[in-house]
Amino acid sequence: MSNTSIVVRSVIYNIVFYLNLTFWVLAGIPTYFMSREGVVWLASTWGKTSMWWLEKICNVKTEIRGLDNIPRGQPLIVASKHQSIAETFTILRFLSSPLYILKRELTLLPLFGWYLIKADMIAVDRSSGKSALINMTKKAREEIRSGRQLIIFPEGTRTAVDAPPAYKYGVAFIYAQCGVPCVPVALNTGLFWPRRKFLRFPGTLVIEFLPVIPAGLPTDEFYERMQEAIETNTNRLVEEGRRGQAALMS
Repeated sequence: MSNTSIVVRSVIYNIVFYLNLTFWVLAGIPTYFMSREGVVWLASTWGKTSMWWLEKICNVKTEIRGLDNIPRGQPLIVASKHQSIAETFTILRFLSSPLYILKRELTLLPLFGWYLIKADMIAVDRSSGKSALINMTKKAREEIRSGRQLIIFPEGTRTAVDAPPAYKYGVAFIYAQCGVPCVPVALNTGLFWPRRKFLRFPGTLVIEFLPVIPAGLPTDEFYERMQEAIETNTNRLVEEGRRGQAALMS
């Protein structure tokens, strides 16, 4: 696929992506009057259609691995590498009651923010400093113990492929407080949907759920084990993705 083709397809996809988002935001208004599960279904459907268009327009296939590693129907933490927007709406599709921690400003957005409130996501005022962490952990503990699955990005923001890891200790604090297992997630999404760029590159995007880290480990041991699992397997998936990209471009 030529560079010109990639640019043209990327422009088309970005237009389609936002049209698709607008469609589901408007079509999903009746879910405001349903249970939380209605909003989760809407988000999952939006995610599936977004990735379907990505494959059809930009030749970016999606492969999900390790689904057997997800404990079914029980509270847990899902700690994922974060390279693009793709994983934010893909991972939740495989959880029965997903929960996100997000910045409070997102809940103020018209329509979109109302969905976040309806879905009982945890909104954090990051300007509050340490008190925000305490309140976030308390709310997360309550929601997780009620049976939900917390999706968290331990680095706190999207990172470029090959960027040095910058894990925050907050995820370990939540793990210690909640007493539930953790499923690490590795991926190579940044190769195909880079952060802060409109280009979408062809290839096979992989998101892999890794073996469970059991509850009850010492906090430092959990933190090191989680980071090693995510980074080692992300590096493996990135190299695999690069080989596939090279074959497509040759």
